[in-house]
Amino acid sequence: MVDQKQFLDVVDRDVAEARFQGALALDPLGQEQLPLENVLGRILSENVAAGVDVPSFDRSNYDGYAVQAADTYGAMEEKPCQLVILDEVIATAVVPRLEVAAGTAITIATGGMVPRGADAVVLVEHTDRQQSQLLVRRAVTPGFGISFAGTDIGRGETVLFAGTRLSSRETGVLAALGMDQVPVFREPTVGILSTGDEIIAPGDAMQPGMVFDSNARILADAVRELGGQPVSLGIVPDDIAVVRETLQKAIARCDLVVLSGGTSKGAGDICYEVVQELEDPGIVAHGVALKPGKPICLAATAGKAVVILPGFPTSAIFTFHEFVAPVIRALAGRGAVAAATVPARLAVKVNSEIGRREYLLVGLVQDADGPGETGQAAFPMGKGSGSVTTFSRADGFITIGEQHEIVEAGEQVEVQLLGQDIRAADLVVIGSHCIGLDVLLGEMNSQGMNTKLMSVGSQAGLEAARRGQCDLAGIHLLDEATGEYNIPFLDDSLLLIPGYLRQQGILFRTDDARLAGNDLAQVRERIATDDELRMVNRNRGSGTRILIDQLLAGRQPDGHAVQPRSHNAVAAAIVRGSADWGVGIEQVATASMLGFIPLAEEHYDFVCPAARRSREAVELICQLLQDAGVRSQLAALGLTAK
Repeated sequence: MVDQKQFLDVVDRDVAEARFQGALALDPLGQEQLPLENVLGRILSENVAAGVDVPSFDRSNYDGYAVQAADTYGAMEEKPCQLVILDEVIATAVVPRLEVAAGTAITIATGGMVPRGADAVVLVEHTDRQQSQLLVRRAVTPGFGISFAGTDIGRGETVLFAGTRLSSRETGVLAALGMDQVPVFREPTVGILSTGDEIIAPGDAMQPGMVFDSNARILADAVRELGGQPVSLGIVPDDIAVVRETLQKAIARCDLVVLSGGTSKGAGDICYEVVQELEDPGIVAHGVALKPGKPICLAATAGKAVVILPGFPTSAIFTFHEFVAPVIRALAGRGAVAAATVPARLAVKVNSEIGRREYLLVGLVQDADGPGETGQAAFPMGKGSGSVTTFSRADGFITIGEQHEIVEAGEQVEVQLLGQDIRAADLVVIGSHCIGLDVLLGEMNSQGMNTKLMSVGSQAGLEAARRGQCDLAGIHLLDEATGEYNIPFLDDSLLLIPGYLRQQGILFRTDDARLAGNDLAQVRERIATDDELRMVNRNRGSGTRILIDQLLAGRQPDGHAVQPRSHNAVAAAIVRGSADWGVGIEQVATASMLGFIPLAEEHYDFVCPAARRSREAVELICQLLQDAGVRSQLAALGLTAK
């Protein structure tokens, strides 16, 4: 039996951060001079003062005539004033030869240098020309039509400050000042090392027991977003000598090193064995009272950070942003950023764990019909710390303190947004997932609509619609008393939008002789009598669970407690052999090359709060359900639109 080490000393999150940052050198890493064309997105390391006036000469803003304004006073359409046109045309990049004296004018182009003596420009459309005479039909005041030298930027004026992130606006200013070399902070290099015998690179052939290395990609791009340069150190096996050698090289090469990925010998044991050898000071925290993220290990050596992130994606991302991101920002000269937060109501009751600070990912939906003043509801998005998709689909997270065990539905919470550009969804769908729904939402997104889908099951979707927290709920609920789908579950506040019909049935491996080749009656009998057959269930509140409960008639065979939340997860369990049968839709069985015995034709419909029926996005869904092209796509998936 492998010895699995426990965490040395699980500490409070703030204590861990204080220890960690106290052991690091957090000043910017110094500056470098880069060509102007390469500084977009970089951080300016010095104040920039103008070395020239902008504009550097008195410049005409219009096509017209350079004049002395006093000569135009009293000019009107019916009584123009007359000026003598001098024999010069001032185009751009031309230095004037002549001066404008009283009673004269010189032709000038937009951007041309205003000649000496002129103090205004008359627009060409406000004049008429008669040989050498200019008839001015509208008076101008001194300074009209002219940008005087230095009025935009004056020589010696500080125009950009150190610490500014250079966008296209700032690079345009630098170009206007004539700067071709720009001082910026050096970007910190962040070594990213994935460890574990079970980790393989994207593109490699999948094998049983292996997982693709998603953490390295997520972390590398997060480093770039923060102003660092990721250095891929590859994937190394659970070999302490290899990990030790790779880490030593990484510390010598990089400004910060992040290790990611589990091992087959216990939670981070190999990485910990190596990192604990570091000195000055070495490990400062191994285990932090967080959820997700408890296994994180924070270390430093000679002022450089070395961090072992948990292997599960959500845990890795959270702990990276909590502990590593501030360090990268500091080294890159970016400084701290105030977190963007919004108030919301928690949509459902949440249980937490005393003694650990929990970060709960949530999706935000409009909640105008619900109680409270926030106008938004926060739905938990948790699929566990092993989920790759949860973080990407969430809008933000709430923090549940160490002393809170329960957060009640309806309680006011602060949601910290995961991005500055969170866009409110045009259509929010909560409920049961279906591949037909993917078709509809895909069409909406192609038409510029922003959609949000939360797959929480039919019953939870129905309740969200009843609370006014979504535009649509996808449901397929069978009323056992009437044998009717969906309609018996509605009240006066809800409307039914007919969707389509689909087949639910029993899924199994085609090479399983116990089930293959039998009809429904035979399979029912086999399921009821063969204790060796292991099932995979569905979550309570789903429409499929109702069918399963009818099929089992109160029995709870082996596997009954395993309750994934999607048809695809049911198929995956059967394909990999952890279950022998389950209930799902025909399209998933076909895609997974599983056997399928029809159990029921069910109605997958949409429930809409009556108050939201007239919304543009809901109307578009209704139109798409009647669109011939969309109906053809649904038919190709075995779905019959109503």
